[in-house]
Amino acid sequence: MKFVKNAIGRLVPTEVNGEKQVPYKGIGKHKPSGRKAAPLIVSAADFPRDGNKLQPTLKYALKKAGLKNGMTISTHHHFRNGDLVAQQIFDIAHEMGVKNLRWLPSASFECHSSLIKYLEDGTIHHIEGSMNGALGKFTSEGKMKGIGILRSHGGRYQSIQDGEVHIDIAVIAAPTADPFGNATGDRGPAACGLLGFALADSQYADKVIVVTDNLIPFPCIPWQIHGNYVDYVVNVDKIGIPEKIVSGTTEVTKSPDRLLLAEWTVRFCDEAGIIREGFSFQAGAGGTALSIGIYFAEILRERKMKARWARGGSNKYLVKMMEDGLLDYILDGQTFDLEGVRSMRENPNHVNTSPFTSYNYHGKGNFASMVDVVILGATEVDVNFNANVVSHSDGYLLHGIGGWQNCLFSKCTILPVPLFRDRIPVVRDECTTICGPGELIDVIVTERGIAINPLRKDLIKTMKNSKLPIKTIQQLKAEAELICGKPQNPEVTKNPVAIIKWVDGTVIDTVWKLKL
Repeated sequence: MKFVKNAIGRLVPTEVNGEKQVPYKGIGKHKPSGRKAAPLIVSAADFPRDGNKLQPTLKYALKKAGLKNGMTISTHHHFRNGDLVAQQIFDIAHEMGVKNLRWLPSASFECHSSLIKYLEDGTIHHIEGSMNGALGKFTSEGKMKGIGILRSHGGRYQSIQDGEVHIDIAVIAAPTADPFGNATGDRGPAACGLLGFALADSQYADKVIVVTDNLIPFPCIPWQIHGNYVDYVVNVDKIGIPEKIVSGTTEVTKSPDRLLLAEWTVRFCDEAGIIREGFSFQAGAGGTALSIGIYFAEILRERKMKARWARGGSNKYLVKMMEDGLLDYILDGQTFDLEGVRSMRENPNHVNTSPFTSYNYHGKGNFASMVDVVILGATEVDVNFNANVVSHSDGYLLHGIGGWQNCLFSKCTILPVPLFRDRIPVVRDECTTICGPGELIDVIVTERGIAINPLRKDLIKTMKNSKLPIKTIQQLKAEAELICGKPQNPEVTKNPVAIIKWVDGTVIDTVWKLKL
């Protein structure tokens, strides 16, 4: 394989799985021309006039869709660790003797570790999506036949839209659907909130199969997936395990250190003038992020102010903010708990969105750059403010990118992270894997101090007289090493096991096979 250094100084391959790759060029430097990919032209003459696209089984639908060797099969992850459909697809493919499939999930979870046997026997050639848990370990040890490709949520939409990835068969598991293929995720026994991550799949795949366990008469309202994109519908007993799809127990952190991170993050936002009438924000569903959202709500209530909109992942705390009149709109990308599902179903100001509107970098703008402040996590940060979210310092892939890269374009990006985990420094000379360039990361908040990116001279000036412990990133690194010692880099081979795509489709970094 041929490797070149990209604009951030990382060695990346020029070809992966037989397809040419463009090395990362810098923020906004890669601007491809041409037209978007186009789905096949079809005729309504080939579809039932009564609108009934029901097929007896998923196997029958896959056969009818022409499942064969080397195809790209896509699935979505709104069911998280409760997904029951992806397993069925590859069980059927294995039974049919189909080989070398490219699996394009919007994300994988530990429930998909059972697919390792199909990676071993060649049913699945490689994964283009997050490789979490056991799948990440399998990939990091060089056991996958092809090279994995990790993309952000927006990057996945971009890659499908731009024709970098062509989906042969998309299988969309839907909590509620009608026989025509209209589908929604906000109701049904396996309700997950929304189906936005499957939107590109429905629009661009050659064949689209909707699988549901709650078939209702036409029309399925609201329809998040349009039946006009759908070829076949399959009604099954169960598409997901509700207890593992959404959690009714997502709670704020009780860790004193994490609460301190949340408190300092909110104080920083307040002193920097970010919290004001009509501001917008995004925070995740982790314990620290939930605490930050609660602090935001307290300040807004106390000052009789209101935020204009929040980007979700939605949760019960965000829903309460809106229902208490502290927030006008939730623009939801993924629903994280039962209250989020209920709110989306009942409240017209709780809007389901997709990676196209929120994150797609090859569009005429997107929501991400309009957010006043975004609160994100990271596994590692380096002295140049580059950050990692897919691997840990031991080199193992353990997480997906999600919308993390896309969110970096907000007006202020803050990473509240512990200074060290398990006595391993989080702030390092160089990240094991770079997922986001430092020029887009503005503030690092740790329990021993806050570092502002030197590029943000405006923030440095504003916070000059703050009583918060403002330090340099080098000071934070030195403190971590004083406590934990200098961290060792993982031992790797010269063989790539995966690449990290940037939001524009270029390659920002390479994940190398570990020496075992």
